[in-house]
Amino acid sequence: MQESIGIIAGGGQFPRIVAESLRSEGYSVVICGFSGHTDEMTANAADAFTLLHLGQFNRMIAFFKQHGVSRACMAGAISKPKALDFRPDWRAAKMVFSLKGKGDDALLRSIIAEIEKDGIQIVSSADLAHGLRCPAGVLTTRQPTESEWNDMRFGWPIARTLGSFDIGQCLVVRENIVIAVECLEGTDATLLRGGQLGGKNCVAIKLVKPGQDERVDLPSIGLATIQNMIENHYAALAVEAGKTLFFDREEALRLADSHGLCIVSLPSDFC
Repeated sequence: MQESIGIIAGGGQFPRIVAESLRSEGYSVVICGFSGHTDEMTANAADAFTLLHLGQFNRMIAFFKQHGVSRACMAGAISKPKALDFRPDWRAAKMVFSLKGKGDDALLRSIIAEIEKDGIQIVSSADLAHGLRCPAGVLTTRQPTESEWNDMRFGWPIARTLGSFDIGQCLVVRENIVIAVECLEGTDATLLRGGQLGGKNCVAIKLVKPGQDERVDLPSIGLATIQNMIENHYAALAVEAGKTLFFDREEALRLADSHGLCIVSLPSDFC
């Protein structure tokens, strides 16, 4: 019997990549999307699809159970400012009000626990879509300058510490000065603000938050990230090897090379 795997789908191409990978391996794909977040095209990648409002927890669980889902993953971004427009059913409201902290990690862990109460195991979306994890090394033609290495060494432990407070995954530095820290606005807005404040030759760093559940919230970069950095005159980007998803990698690296942007994928214990 064909197994059905559920996808809790945010925005962007990630849910479709996971769905296409699963279907190519013979799985049936059941997707729950969210109004205002999930791309319209995502429905085309599903064998069964429904569109919900954030917070309609019981409807999501019922839809998965209706289609025989026993394993599910989370894929794609949820806009944090839009997520404040939350329409919880009684179960979601009870879960949210019981939280001691309202950061990303606390909320995601609570969501996972609530889903798994109903016998649906949450698995890593990155492990279902092969080849997205960032390999270690300098990924671009250009190597970092000594100044850029210094900024990476300076910013890496700061980004790690900020992540431990569940603040954000991205940090912008220049000449050993912190220029911008990711908060509610997300990485793209952080990069824009960092470029505006720091001027040319900033270095961006993006890391996994310590202790976060890596099944559901790995950092990601892609073509739009690189375009944003080029437009804002960044010098380099450092990410965490094996724990960062890199979408449209070949095209993004070609674009980075054509503009002299350096991209480095570093081990977790780099600094």
